[in-house]
Amino acid sequence: MLVLCTVLCSVLGWLTLYLLLCAAFRERSAEWNCRLVTLSHGILIVLLTAYVVFIDGPWPLTHAGSENTELQVLSLCVCLGYFLFDLFWCLLHRSEGPVMLAHHAASILGILLTLWLGSSGCETCGVIFGSELTNPLLQARWFLRQVGLYETVLGDLVDVLFISLFAGVRVGVGTAMFYCQLTSPRPALLMKLGGVVMYVLAWVFMVDIARFGYKKSKMKYRRWKERTLRESQD
Repeated sequence: MLVLCTVLCSVLGWLTLYLLLCAAFRERSAEWNCRLVTLSHGILIVLLTAYVVFIDGPWPLTHAGSENTELQVLSLCVCLGYFLFDLFWCLLHRSEGPVMLAHHAASILGILLTLWLGSSGCETCGVIFGSELTNPLLQARWFLRQVGLYETVLGDLVDVLFISLFAGVRVGVGTAMFYCQLTSPRPALLMKLGGVVMYVLAWVFMVDIARFGYKKSKMKYRRWKERTLRESQD
């Protein structure tokens, strides 16, 4: 019952923040205000899960499947409330494709399963930390586009940081965590299956990001070559 109340409070909290932002920034679009909520959640949950994983413990690479702690449960409830809010918003506004909706659905089911089983909170918080670590950069890219600053050095820096963090943390460290979960005897079979789903989705996103990085680098090189050619002709 306490967990349910915490999740409901989380949903109401994110919804209230969204409504307040809509009232404060009436000239902005609904997506602008929703992304501000997403940015707020990303910063909060990264800080919270970082404390859970690196300070409060236990370490997910060695204690996968261990019993949930109170702080882990709180982190999961806060995150679950946000994902429920955001999934409803995305469905209402039809703003996301099937891959992102599948990611939201898998995240919600994974957190629900962790809370229901009462275990695997440490690796679930670890996955949330790795997944949300790049979220503020993702939102920064969108906001930079909206204000016309994306095609600048700042936009390039955000892209490089985003791709590097995604590849290094979500795929690199995520692979190690995925291996530890699969080989550990403690996690339930359902949690291991959930880990497979999240790992596959991470690679789907990684392929899309790699394609984006290749296309942008190719475009930047072409522009640089054309500019150099014009300067040499002048």
